[in-house]
Amino acid sequence: MRLFNDVFKAGRVTGLLFVLSLAGSSLQAQVNGEDQLGAWYMYFGTNRISERLSVHSEAQFRYYDLASNFNQLLLRTGLNYHISDQAMATFGYAYIWTDPTFEDGPALADKISEHRIFQQFILRNAVGKLAFEHRYRLEQRFLDFDGPTETQHRARYRLQLTHPLGDTFFINWYDEVFLNLQDNVFGQNRLYLALGARLSPALSVQAGYLKNHFRTAHYDRLQLGIFFNPDLRRGSPEP
Repeated sequence: MRLFNDVFKAGRVTGLLFVLSLAGSSLQAQVNGEDQLGAWYMYFGTNRISERLSVHSEAQFRYYDLASNFNQLLLRTGLNYHISDQAMATFGYAYIWTDPTFEDGPALADKISEHRIFQQFILRNAVGKLAFEHRYRLEQRFLDFDGPTETQHRARYRLQLTHPLGDTFFINWYDEVFLNLQDNVFGQNRLYLALGARLSPALSVQAGYLKNHFRTAHYDRLQLGIFFNPDLRRGSPEP
């Protein structure tokens, strides 16, 4: 009988610990917004200015929810050097403002601002109708945690596949891994799938889904992107 009571008590303790663990996980998800479906609204532009050079422009507005609870602003620009139709090198700069707190409202002492310099190399090839793009990027990140500052270095690799669905629509998929060049080597992984439409030679749109994995959190995000790539060289045909 005593053995039965001991087993029963141990079972109750184990069950209580399990319930507390689930409650803690649920609370953590509520605190950092893991259980919310957020959204990223994005613009990308590549403007050709000469035979070898083009300018990259980019703006992203990221939300914890679909259209509220602002999370991050990202502004990026760069100068591209077109080595060939299959290879391109870029040197650029980005500014990022982040509210890391899920609670809606102004991020007073919790805001993070970042100035970032990056170097990038893109290599493209095709197998039949399937287009491959390999993007290699190095980043030097200068972060300001609303007072304390820190410099970090990071490497990124993205494999992207694009398959046409006729003359207008296409499927776009990529996986990108982020590696820190200091402690905690794994930074994050982004897995993306989207349906796109080419509205003109210079304009396309994409609507997709992103699974964003960090070491301690996982986020689901809808993405809506506009890509506008007019040729600004003199004498170039109108898009």
